[in-house]
Amino acid sequence: MKRSIITVVGKDTVGIIAKVCTYLAENGVNILDISQTIVQGYFNMMMIVDTGKVESFEKLTSELAALGEEIGVVIKCQQEEIFDKMHRI
Repeated sequence: MKRSIITVVGKDTVGIIAKVCTYLAENGVNILDISQTIVQGYFNMMMIVDTGKVESFEKLTSELAALGEEIGVVIKCQQEEIFDKMHRI
């Protein structure tokens, strides 16, 4: 298993979760944990996913970023070990 962190942030609109999850399912990415909240009209979602079956992590991250632009949010994807090192206190 290769765990990655996906964050989705932006103005709340209908279908954000559906579009992101559909993309992930179509690309063999399993969602291990998910948390989402809406604060005063702003959508924030964090997912821990298994990207072990993805053929190219770079392709995944660029396609998620493009999907985010298409639906009006910012989508970032980082490998778990890099995310952990960046957020260590």
